[in-house]
Amino acid sequence: MKARSAIGQQVFGDVAPDFADLTDRVLFDEIWERPGLSPRDKSMITVSALVALYRVNELPPHLEKALSNGVSLDELKDLITHLAFYAGWPTASTALGALRAVMQKSDASKKQQGMDK
Repeated sequence: MKARSAIGQQVFGDVAPDFADLTDRVLFDEIWERPGLSPRDKSMITVSALVALYRVNELPPHLEKALSNGVSLDELKDLITHLAFYAGWPTASTALGALRAVMQKSDASKKQQGMDK
């Protein structure tokens, strides 16, 4: 049995415990675990929706999740470039900024892990 999600509690639990519970129980434990689509496909769909809707707060963690779900960096770049023509140039340029920050965070984390060894 998979462990219950707790990200909602971590992010919203102090201010909105019911919202946090719904985030964990329904969104992450039920919707994200449905078998109809692969986690990789769900990540691509989610990132596309977040870019198109200009949801800049939610985008970075979902870019990270997409990478961990097997979406390549090149695929994310192409996805965002493609969306520029359907969702607007400003949404794509903002998403590329978020992707840059995720890449920099990942590079810094890799360097830190290398120094710890």
